Amino acid sequence: MSDFNTISLLIDECGIAYLTLNRAEKHNAMNAEMLLELTAAAEQCANDENVRAVVLKAEGKSFCAGGDLDWMREQAGQNREGKMAAARILASALMKLNTLPKPLIGRVQGNAFGGGIGLMAVCDLVIAHPAAKYGLTETKLGLVPATIGPFVVERMGGGFARQVFFSGRDFNSDFALRSGLVTKVTEDLDEAIDAELKTILKTAPGAVADAKLLCQNLSSNITPTQIESTIAILADRWESEETKLGIDAFFNKRLAPWVR
Repeated sequence: MSDFNTISLLIDECGIAYLTLNRAEKHNAMNAEMLLELTAAAEQCANDENVRAVVLKAEGKSFCAGGDLDWMREQAGQNREGKMAAARILASALMKLNTLPKPLIGRVQGNAFGGGIGLMAVCDLVIAHPAAKYGLTETKLGLVPATIGPFVVERMGGGFARQVFFSGRDFNSDFALRSGLVTKVTEDLDEAIDAELKTILKTAPGAVADAKLLCQNLSSNITPTQIESTIAILADRWESEETKLGIDAFFNKRLAPWVR
């Protein structure tokens, strides 16, 4: 087991790496430390020839609540360059997981919001509990789901993304399944994941890596230029008067001025 603070990484005798979000008391909300550790863990799994597949999972009731509130407060006080640097930490973690040359299976036992949807979007397969709820709630604060946007829109497609990308409304596992964000909905997550892993362990690791890369090259429109543009869009939103009002209302537990 590798030495991390906010996550854990355990590799079993079959070469299955279990990458676990380990901030249950914070609903596994992401901060800079967690994202840097996810990046390091993804690199470790990518470079370990013994790793055949990675299962991304979480402790506690929630899969991932999105951004950590203390980290959001910190970002709100940063200048434009600081806000963009924080967004790049998230973008780097998502890109490392997205391009992992091993199958990545998401085990979603509970709710996922914001950045948690981004984590789901970079998985090759996502097994989710039927009771889980999801949401992209950034626009309620005057922000936009910019950094996770390329991964989420690619996974769900434009038609499904438009239904939830800016409305801020919650959606359920049935919608997530129909949109392609989720692969299978079941109460027995581990049984479904074990079935997928048994299939993966019958395949040639090098061929799997090449096939995954081929699939991404044929279908992905995510480029470094696009990532930088989303970071700039997010920085613009952070600096807008609208977002300042929304963030202030959120932290002071009152309605934003646009709420009707």
